[in-house]
Amino acid sequence: MSVRSNDAAIDEIVASCNGDLRGAVRALLLINEHLETELAKLYAAAADHSLVERGNSALH
Repeated sequence: MSVRSNDAAIDEIVASCNGDLRGAVRALLLINEHLETELAKLYAAAADHSLVERGNSALH
């Protein structure tokens, strides 16, 4: 992402929180937490699939 698009994204996020910077940060933290949870689930699924397919727990 370019600096200009980052600034636009930041402006959009803050605007969606009615200018409340703490609210915008809170929303971003919640979204990040959700994405980290989803990523952990994907890693776990990949590890389970790897165990079945290759007989080990390697993710690569």
